[in-house]
Order: sequence, then C-alpha cells, then structure tokens
Amino acid sequence: MGINKDQVEGRVKEAAGKVQEVAGKTVGSTTQQVKGAVNKAVGAAQAKYGDVKNDLNKNSKQGR
Repeated sequence: MGINKDQVEGRVKEAAGKVQEVAGKTVGSTTQQVKGAVNKAVGAAQAKYGDVKNDLNKNSKQGR
C-alpha cells in the first residue's frame, strides 16, 4: 500500500507550521512563532498516525 491521506496532510501541515514559525521569528512575532510550532506539532502527530495506520494495513494484509 502507498501513502495515505493522513500521512500527506500531516506532512503538509508540519511543513506549513515550520514556515509559519520561521516567519514569526523573522518578523519578531512570538504569536506567529507559537502558532507555527503548534501547527508543526499537530502535523507531525497526524503524519505519525498515518504512518501507524499504514503499517497496520500492511500487517493485516500480510496475514491473509
């Protein structure tokens, strides 16, 4: 099986959060830095969830 929706969306959110965090540092906005860090963490968690879900699907298909 290939990549699932959670993996893709999570990695996109993680990257966008990183950009937001760096932009906040560049302009000196603590609020944007924090929002970016939160978005990055949420994206990483979603991507990890997608990875686990993908692994479970692979393992369940191997058992057939």
